[in-house]
Amino acid sequence: MTTPKTFHVKSFGCQMNAYDGERMSEMLGAQGLTAADADSADLVVLNTCHIRERAAEKVYSDIGRLAKRDGARPMIAVAGCVAQAEGAEINRRAPQVDIVVGPQAYHRLPDLVARAAAGNHALDTDMPAASKFDALPRRARRQGASAFLTVQEGCDKFCTYCVVPYTRGAEISRPWSHIVDEAKALAEGGAREITLLGQNVNAWSDKTGRGLHDLIEAIALIPGIARIRYTTSHPNDMTDGLIAAHRDIPALMPFLHLPVQSGSDPILKAMNRSHSTASYLKIIDRVRAVRPDIAVSGDFIVGFPGESDADFAATLQIVRDVDYAMAYSFKYSPRPGTPAATMDSQIAPELMDERLQALQALLNEQQHRFNRASVGRTTEILIERDGKRPGQKLGKSPWLQSVIVENGPETGSLLTVELVSAAPNSLIGVAVERQAA
Repeated sequence: MTTPKTFHVKSFGCQMNAYDGERMSEMLGAQGLTAADADSADLVVLNTCHIRERAAEKVYSDIGRLAKRDGARPMIAVAGCVAQAEGAEINRRAPQVDIVVGPQAYHRLPDLVARAAAGNHALDTDMPAASKFDALPRRARRQGASAFLTVQEGCDKFCTYCVVPYTRGAEISRPWSHIVDEAKALAEGGAREITLLGQNVNAWSDKTGRGLHDLIEAIALIPGIARIRYTTSHPNDMTDGLIAAHRDIPALMPFLHLPVQSGSDPILKAMNRSHSTASYLKIIDRVRAVRPDIAVSGDFIVGFPGESDADFAATLQIVRDVDYAMAYSFKYSPRPGTPAATMDSQIAPELMDERLQALQALLNEQQHRFNRASVGRTTEILIERDGKRPGQKLGKSPWLQSVIVENGPETGSLLTVELVSAAPNSLIGVAVERQAA
């Protein structure tokens, strides 16, 4: 197989995968490769997600399609969490794959590409103690208004349904200086908003005792950075300092993604979530006390083994108690190697479907109500891209709502608008004042 000259990275799943995909693209670009689409690239990297079975199966479908692509077959690399969890299985099931690389080893991707070009199957699923970030190139100049920045990786919580501790490893926090330098590079490249990422992002800390709120405060001082967000948080890591940051740091947007997963304490205990419904609701109350306009988002799993009708009713109740601005909800998906996969009382798929539909109906109703309640507000949106129609621009409100405006300014601009109408998934804004980008 010849050395590739062009590449394409396709990322599945979470925002951390999106970040990893960006970093792989920058790394391959630094090696002299040129980005191309998946139908023509010499190297295609599938940056995978292993959270649910369907996400993993989609990877094999893509591998088959790439292997049958018209013309010369591309070099195929499988990266990410499926690679980490199923390296040997990928080799057996999809011999067309040339490279398998886990999420903690992708900084070695150029070497693996060279090995594959020499005709050798390349596999690297090591989880080295040394941070991979030290080996990655400086952030490339970018044009996007919003950027992801991973500050923490791995998880020590060991929820019984989750593969992350096995595919991403133990919790590690990137060094303060590395994060701040990367944030400065993103700002220099045009980013106005930075979203700090981690499997448990609010677990970030350093040896001096600084926490995520200190890091947010430092990034807010970087010229050009107007907005900061963070995701995904664990309830056990919501510190007093981080809660206070929502009051004290204007650049920290009024949005909190805080997964609860279930409203039933017995199910939370079986999940090993280490928090209760009462402790979760107390956190929400404390955050709303310091930032009354905050929008709250969450994650839910329905159909966890042993979930009774009463357990599911408790989930619906906590949704009503919190009144989410938006949320993500999924059917339980047994992942091999996790304790929950072998638990008794697995729930029938038909019942999971029924419960998911009921939960999503309630969540969708809340999201639409939140959007309708925003009508009449005057707020600032960050223009992120062109809309679907000529002249339209799409921006994000402080509460992470999509806002459509006509004849808006260029990407990266902050625009003051009045929100004049709402749909379930977006709002219409009318400019009342234009500010310099």
